[in-house]
Amino acid sequence: MLFDTHTHLNANKFRRDQQEVIERARLMGVKGMAIVGFDYPTIKEAQRLGEQNDDMVSIIGWHPTDADTFDEAAETYLRHELLNPWVVGLGETGLDYYWDSSSKANQEDALRKQLAIAREYQLPVIIHNREATADCYRILKDEHVEDFGGIMHSFSEGKDWAKKFLDLGMHISFSGTVSYDKSDDIREACRFVPKDRLLIETDAPYLAPHPKRGLRNETGFVRYVAESVAKVRQVSLNQVEEQTFKNACQLFKLTATDNGFRK
Repeated sequence: MLFDTHTHLNANKFRRDQQEVIERARLMGVKGMAIVGFDYPTIKEAQRLGEQNDDMVSIIGWHPTDADTFDEAAETYLRHELLNPWVVGLGETGLDYYWDSSSKANQEDALRKQLAIAREYQLPVIIHNREATADCYRILKDEHVEDFGGIMHSFSEGKDWAKKFLDLGMHISFSGTVSYDKSDDIREACRFVPKDRLLIETDAPYLAPHPKRGLRNETGFVRYVAESVAKVRQVSLNQVEEQTFKNACQLFKLTATDNGFRK
């Protein structure tokens, strides 16, 4: 059983063949899909998918590249949508210093506000971090993220940073980047993460793993991520599947059934 803890099946790149992509994922053994919404349209679609599919849940928040638009109306909307029973986390939020679309000050403000909401709702927070690792760590530590936990999504740092975020109570999720030739630091982190804090994801339609690199990523490709993680950790694929599925269910407070999840 595979659990893709971060996929954007709600993205425009899946508009024409969304159902076919979903069915291919199920055929590849994906039993859990967390659909991540990060602005008004993607949150709406994540909620629709979570409501209509027993094997899907939704994670909703405000992306750091859109932090300039996280105003009072957006916060009110987010708070309302978080009340739906199929919502299992808040995100993705965080910091992104690569794209110059929102100011650093607004990104930090939006992140701190969403961490406060996650604390209030007792939801794990899903953290996007791009070229902002030290500031992400500082803010998460300041806000005592260990009180409600979360995920370092598509982890892209090495062992030392993995230890720091683990010490804050975070889970570490690996995407297709763990399979890339130049990702030795990520693989070192993957070997280091305790098995009960390990998660896998696709971040589809981005970051397709080997042997699909260069193509549009799909949630079914989480199988290739699991294979890469198993190789790095020198364990069986079945062990990675079972452990990461169990970890996702525990973090998201889900009970697995034959047909999906009891939400």
